[in-house]
Amino acid sequence: MTIDELRKLQIRQADPLIYAEAKERWDAIAKPVDGLGELEKIICRIASARGTVCPEIAKKALVILCADNGIVAEGVSQCGQDVTFDVAALLGKGNSAVCAMAEGYGLDVLTVDVGMHADAVPEGVLDRKIANGTEDFLREPAMTEAACLRGIQVGMDLAAHLAEQGYDLIATGEMGIGNTTTSTALLCALTGIDPAGVVGRGAGLTDEGLERKRQVIREGLRRHFRREGVRDLREDDRDLREDGRDLPEDERALEALRRVGGLDLAGLAGIFIGGALHGIPVVIDGLISGAAALAAEHLKKGCRDFMIASHLGREAGMEVILDRLGLKAVLHADLALGEGSGAVLLLPMLDMAMALYRNGTRFDETGIARYERYPS
Repeated sequence: MTIDELRKLQIRQADPLIYAEAKERWDAIAKPVDGLGELEKIICRIASARGTVCPEIAKKALVILCADNGIVAEGVSQCGQDVTFDVAALLGKGNSAVCAMAEGYGLDVLTVDVGMHADAVPEGVLDRKIANGTEDFLREPAMTEAACLRGIQVGMDLAAHLAEQGYDLIATGEMGIGNTTTSTALLCALTGIDPAGVVGRGAGLTDEGLERKRQVIREGLRRHFRREGVRDLREDDRDLREDGRDLPEDERALEALRRVGGLDLAGLAGIFIGGALHGIPVVIDGLISGAAALAAEHLKKGCRDFMIASHLGREAGMEVILDRLGLKAVLHADLALGEGSGAVLLLPMLDMAMALYRNGTRFDETGIARYERYPS
């Protein structure tokens, strides 16, 4: 796939009339107006995305993309890249944390290797490997444009496959040591915000490690986007001048993704784009899938209408991401587990909300006067 081919893709607009009908259905149920708060809005958004007032959300999949990041060489993580493979092996066997959480729930977990630093692929993990990890973005771009676009295509293909299999909802997850660093760098590259306020501890860092992580992200942004007097890029790199403002938004996003992102982020961006193309809502987990969601919206406008925010998480950058996407998180539980666990926690809540939406007693079936909706 090329950037021009990506531009030509057509995303169907979510239906605002169906959203209004769904909201009216909520208001007709015998309960206070907006009694389920953000959950009511999410059900309306799902209806709008699916193109029906009574959508199904019974068949759900969690897609976990696994990849390694060369930036780990700069000391930004508590552990090494071997942990990515080890956790992926647990995921493949159904023995990881999120698999335990989802056991018996009725959620299909699909674990995919898009770029782990290993020649082998663990049992139970789907092989869609693009490369054995990315480069150290402090030294050179994380990946080539071709590899980045291939990652996006892999994600889109996964979403298309799930659509063909009749899935109603896709939750996103990831596994990759160092990917809070790549995600924060990508967020800063997309928005121009200062890393100082959004760099978090990831899976755990000392104060010294946290400062090192801030420094690495700041220096990486200087190298690739000519901020704060950065030295010239290599001759075979595209010159983005100050911060790429001379390029169209989708090309700027692609450059940010390939320079400081990761193969998991590229694949996740592809899942968000693919979900929008096929009218399937996609649930954002935490910072990593959130950064990928923001990149997807920059790459292909309109994707956000098919995104659902699950939780705010511990990383400060998530608040910025959701604000830029115009989405609200339902859960505020200081989560930092990863593997799509926050997205999975939201799913039973959606099931319960949908049960009320479909089966709730209506005011006209009772002697209770309907609540009026007043301007807020």
